[in-house]
Amino acid sequence: MSAGVSERKVLTRDEIAALPQRYRARLVNSISGFKSANLVGTADADGRTACCIVSSVVHLGSDPALMGLVFRPPGSEAHNYKNLSASGCFTLSHVTAAICGAAHQTSARYPEGTSEFDEVGLTPCWYGEGDGQFSAPAVEESPVRMGLTVAQDIPLPNGCRFVIGAVQWVDFKADAQAEDGFLDLSALGTVCIGGLDAYHGAAPLGRVSYAKPGRPLEVRRDFMQGWD
Repeated sequence: MSAGVSERKVLTRDEIAALPQRYRARLVNSISGFKSANLVGTADADGRTACCIVSSVVHLGSDPALMGLVFRPPGSEAHNYKNLSASGCFTLSHVTAAICGAAHQTSARYPEGTSEFDEVGLTPCWYGEGDGQFSAPAVEESPVRMGLTVAQDIPLPNGCRFVIGAVQWVDFKADAQAEDGFLDLSALGTVCIGGLDAYHGAAPLGRVSYAKPGRPLEVRRDFMQGWD
């Protein structure tokens, strides 16, 4: 092998299954690639808040606007999952470098009735007022927040739950939106997650034009310029 060329490692399904539990979890959580970092916000019927970090949020559609996320098999400490199941609503708030430590700490298993907002120093942000107030809090310190209602709750083969949420409102810093609707997350400081515990900033490379056969791609470095 040439000097400076890294040797590749190949693992079969059986070899992956035979790995130590935590080693396997770190590996498998890394191989899917960089993932979004979001905080799920909920509240119970008495208004007690809960918050937890997730790295599984995926865009499912734009019309209607749908997001999906995975929750681990619900146990006695699954406060957020229990809250959204009962209330039918939850929020998602982007994580930034300024709050990623606090956001990561929400993954600790706090006892029921203890608000992660209080424990880690994040601020609940409520959308609407009075009878029109959304029943789940977002995170005040986040540059991008959205409120969702549970459209579907699907059990997965491994006991996890895949929750599909319908976007009811979105709140973001307006100066980060391009004229064509695009939202520049790198300008907002949104971070992503590698594996289970590695946080990364997003360095902008360029926006690439809509791909068509036989048509050269155009790359724009100015993210705010947008496309026709």
